[in-house]
Amino acid sequence: MSSKHTLILGASTNPNRYSFLAAGSLINHQHPITLVGIKEGTVNGSSILHSIPKDLIVDTVTVYLGAKNQTGYYDDLIKLNPKRIIFNPGAENPELEKLAIENGIEVENACTLVLLSIGQY
Repeated sequence: MSSKHTLILGASTNPNRYSFLAAGSLINHQHPITLVGIKEGTVNGSSILHSIPKDLIVDTVTVYLGAKNQTGYYDDLIKLNPKRIIFNPGAENPELEKLAIENGIEVENACTLVLLSIGQY
């Protein structure tokens, strides 16, 4: 299994949130993470950033924000040029999906936790 650096967009310190659970599962599966969210905090030793670092190189972006909260990230996500963007349930966004595909970024509407649990991440 190769390591896939993953940006979690919509990271949360709330242990009941799927983004929190995904952070732990990604680390357990040996995938480095970068966290971006609204509230400050730390999840599994990683600080939650307020914006996407300009020099970041990631394989995957996994999205846990609703579509209306994603718009401010469009430009940074496209410039980041990840291999793929995973839209978790509730985060589906046809507008961003189209923009990603037009820029050569693979799109999946899937659950990161499920993909990890079945070895399809």
